[in-house]
This record gives sequence, structure tokens and C-alpha cells, in this order.
Amino acid sequence: MTLAATPATPRLGRRTMLKAAAAGAVGIDPALRAAVWAAGSDKPEKEEVKIGFIPLTDCASVVMASVLGIDRKYGVKIEPSKEASWAGVRDKLANGDLDFAHVLYGMVYGMHLGTAGPKKDMAVLMTLNRNGQGLTLSKKLADKGAVDLASLAKLMAAEKREYTFAQTFPTGTHAMWLYYWLASGGIHPLKDAKSIVVPPPQMVANMRVGNMDGFSVGEPWNQRAIMDGIGITAATSQDVWPDHPEKVLGATGDFVRKHPNTARAVTAAVLEAGKWIDAGLQNKNRMAETIADKAYVNTSVEAINQRILGRYVNGLGRSWDDPNHMKFYADGAVNFPYLSDGMWFLTQHKRWGLLKEHPDYLKVATEINRIDIYRQAAAATGTAVPASPLRTSRLIDGVVWDGKDPKKYADAFKVQMG
Repeated sequence: MTLAATPATPRLGRRTMLKAAAAGAVGIDPALRAAVWAAGSDKPEKEEVKIGFIPLTDCASVVMASVLGIDRKYGVKIEPSKEASWAGVRDKLANGDLDFAHVLYGMVYGMHLGTAGPKKDMAVLMTLNRNGQGLTLSKKLADKGAVDLASLAKLMAAEKREYTFAQTFPTGTHAMWLYYWLASGGIHPLKDAKSIVVPPPQMVANMRVGNMDGFSVGEPWNQRAIMDGIGITAATSQDVWPDHPEKVLGATGDFVRKHPNTARAVTAAVLEAGKWIDAGLQNKNRMAETIADKAYVNTSVEAINQRILGRYVNGLGRSWDDPNHMKFYADGAVNFPYLSDGMWFLTQHKRWGLLKEHPDYLKVATEINRIDIYRQAAAATGTAVPASPLRTSRLIDGVVWDGKDPKKYADAFKVQMG
């Protein structure tokens, strides 16, 4: 958002201008910030950017920022780029074919530490959405009585065989929701079962031919499994962690260092698009109609538009309204890149043997989560910012996570590797 100088802009000394620019124009008087931006310091270094996305409902704020032209308001043009798999997104981010991506939170952390492929400095600019993922069991399992975690554990104990569950990327969110959910029911996800990786759009087809007993994935693919009569919803990701962080806007650390104004502009545009989506029913319906198109998610509008309103069915006759459904903004509560959110994924990576030693949790999260750039984008969009970079949550097993002692938290789980 390049602001033109106006007669109302105060005259400022060079030292004041430089000081404000060095501070990233954050937390300063709006008139001063306007003057800094008027001097041209905010012009995006790269005005056309490619943002990778996977065909999932939660790509919506990236897509709508482009479709609605919100990106132009901030001086950039977003080109959404449909990708086939999370591994593909990883590789294209790392080699520069993508500037940004709608990406798994835990994948960014895995790339930064070298546990998700070659080590690459990474950046999380904002959280794109909360909630709205699912844990689906096959209709075949449901027919044998496995319709939730307790009955799944009972069936697995009674009928001994290799049970296979799919997730979307080894260090990603869906793997962590699956593992945490199974472990909370006494099922070791890597010893009592087999875990495989399947790209989100291929989950339903793979379950149809019997390649897995269950899967953890984002919408609309859980709903699609119900509509196609091959799966049932045993739990949602918000059952595992109410208001959990999900996808993020990610980029390499090098890109953000070289293009800080572009990073801020794109973050602001996507943030405003999330605000637009959450503003009301009409906007959510328009979003569903837009992203259902072949160019984006490539499914029916009906597979998308119910669960984004919190209207759930489990495929077995039960229906409910879930207040913790997928949200893209929620008055700004969704989007702040909490350090504690990033650290949580590291605790789970350590729990499941993806990390052999405890990392410096806070240091890593501080390196990756670019709160400075997020604050600038929040200021540009009128979005409230929380007072603390840590937040407190209670997960499905009753354990509280607050980010204050991640090593103790990671080591305390009864079910873990080692």
C-alpha cells in the first residue's frame, strides 16, 4: 500500500525518518508511519509474486486475495499456483520457483531444521486458518464398529493385522493431528500402525481402492469421503486441539530478507482476504463457489460450503454445529504467528523421533516466525495484535500447552518414540 504524500503529512527530520524505517514502521504514530511510507520505503521490491497452494479449502484466503483484487491495493499481483503435493511445494519454495506458499506449519519448521528435506532457512509470515481438518475412517472399519477413537482402539486390539493410516507430509500438521489423536487413545501411531504419505487430493481415491484404513487431511476431502460413501468422520482436528493453527503463509528466509516490503504487502493482502471471508455468510458462499472451480480445489460447492459454516455430518446419521469450525480471521485472532504455536510442532517432532535431540525451541521459533512483518501487515489492515507471543491451549488428552517449558512438555508424553 504505497501512500501518496499529502499536505497533512508532518515534516520529519532525517534522523526520525531513518529511526522509523529501521523499526519497520511498527508501533509508531500512524502519521509518522504514513510519512515513512510516503517517502517510498514501502514499495514492494517484487510486484508480481507466485504463491503455491494445494487444493484444500484453507487455500481460500490466498486465492481470494487474487480473485478479488485485494493484492493490487497493496501494490502486488498474486499468481496462485496449483501444486500436486506438499513435497512439490517444499521443493519449489526451496529452489525459488515459488515466492510464497499456502503451506503446512510443521513443514516449514521441518525445512528450517533439515528434517523435511535439505536444510533451508524459512519464514512463517502469518497463520492462514484455524481448525477445519479431519480424521476419517474407512466405511469398512465403520461397518465393523470403529466409528470413533475408543471403538477403533477396541477393534485394533481384537482384530490383529497391519492397520494403515495416511497423512500428507511427515513433519506436517495432518501427521501431528493423526499421531496425537491415536496416541491419546493408547494407540502408538508408528508401532501399532503403519503411517503413509498421500497428497490431499488423492486421499479419497486411495481409500476407495483400499490403500488405507483411515486418513488425516484438510477439507474438503473428509466431506468428500462421506459424500462418496467410502468414509466417515471419526473426529475433527479441533477435537484434538480447539483453535489449533493450521496452514501458514510461508517463504524462504532469503526471500523475506531480500523482499521485506513484498512480504509485508502480500501478508497484508492475504490477511485482508481472510477478513473478507469471515465477514459473513454471503462471502463464505462466494468463496466456496470460487475455490470449488477446477482451477483451484476441483470439487463440488457442496463439498466445501457446509463445513466452513460449521455444519458437520459424520456419515453415519449424526449431524452437529461446530463452533470451532475453520476460520480465516475471527477478528484477527487466527492470524498472529504465535511462537508457542511453532514450538508445539517441534515438541511433536521430538516426540515422534523426527528430531533426535531437543532443539532450542524458542530460538528456532523466533528465527522462523516473522512477527515483525506480521505487525506491519496487521497495522496496514487494522488488525489487532495480541500482547504476548505465547498462548495457552488444552488438548484432547487434557494436557495444557503454553510454550513455557517445551522440553518438559515433549518428554512427558506416555506414548512416544524411544
